[in-house]
Amino acid sequence: MENPFKSIFSLFGKGGKSVFGVDIGSSSVKVVQIRKKGGRAILETYGELALGPYAALEVGRATSLPPEKIAEAVVDIMREAKITTKSCGMAIPTASSLVSLIEMPALDSRQLAEMVPLEARKYIPVPVSEVTLDWWIIPKEEDRSLYMAQSEANQVQKGKQVNVLLVAILNDALNRYREIVKLSGLECSFFEIEIFSTIRAVLDQTDISPVMIIDIGAGVTKLSIVERGIVKNSHTISRGSQDITLGISRSSGIAVVEAERLKRAHGLAKTEAGQDLAEIAAPVFNFIFSEARRVLLNYEKKFNSNVSKVILTGGGSSIKGLFPLARESFQTTVIAANPFLKVEAPAFLEEVLKNVGPSFSVALGIALRRLSETE
Repeated sequence: MENPFKSIFSLFGKGGKSVFGVDIGSSSVKVVQIRKKGGRAILETYGELALGPYAALEVGRATSLPPEKIAEAVVDIMREAKITTKSCGMAIPTASSLVSLIEMPALDSRQLAEMVPLEARKYIPVPVSEVTLDWWIIPKEEDRSLYMAQSEANQVQKGKQVNVLLVAILNDALNRYREIVKLSGLECSFFEIEIFSTIRAVLDQTDISPVMIIDIGAGVTKLSIVERGIVKNSHTISRGSQDITLGISRSSGIAVVEAERLKRAHGLAKTEAGQDLAEIAAPVFNFIFSEARRVLLNYEKKFNSNVSKVILTGGGSSIKGLFPLARESFQTTVIAANPFLKVEAPAFLEEVLKNVGPSFSVALGIALRRLSETE
């Protein structure tokens, strides 16, 4: 069986307080360990381990594993990546959560705390008792400076309505991840919905215009439109890089593991045998980008604001030859996520980290938040 473990670098010796982020995806688990030195985040080690073999499936296949199997994989990747701490944060999948921007009356915190669960019933497709809610007041752009300068009481007097970012996580999902933490022996200080981790890793303070983030995973693709660090819109597409692997396997009559190897080696180019993988991959990516364009255009029409760029992230975005196809699909700038720019690492690893970076956006974003807690 192909070794599912890859990309492990033990970059630095001990020093400072080390922390790490854990991203449990549908096809692999990723970890990134960092520490702080001289005000900078230092990359210590990172690694990825395929989950397919833990379900008797091929590398690259999406799985649905019980907590004990996922915990086993987490312990394995910690050992292989030489993780030296148990202090971490962990990502919660978008599929187990709901993020929505809603409008509420401008009331004080106590009154809003009473009203938000009632209002949330309009947006959450399950009983409120089955989710854990959190929410934040988001100042409207035209009142941003005023809101930041005034007290809460003055804010209430100022406006009739405020934007509230509503976040709901399924209790079953939280309990599942708590069980994984317990079985793994980790010291996890928080759980965070993966889109917030991605935002922290791939955006910076200069990104004030709306940005679309397309996270291409194995089983699904997640779209988010973010403005000034706030999720304004989110959408999930039931297509991912696994669909390309399975398409290659069916069309060529070869094993899935060999199809995965061809996809990783050739991307959207022709194989040694002359097979045009672009023809197989095109229906998958055309569907993804068509849905993304629809979401983007609806957002621009609703908010009368243009999306300034599209950022591709997730393991599926690393497929060779994808970016020319993506740039043809959008009337704006398309770039690859490069989360490792947020940390310090040896110069000789710059190209390697740039290439693998999109796969580690969530794990690094989690690690950066955990590191901020140590200050």
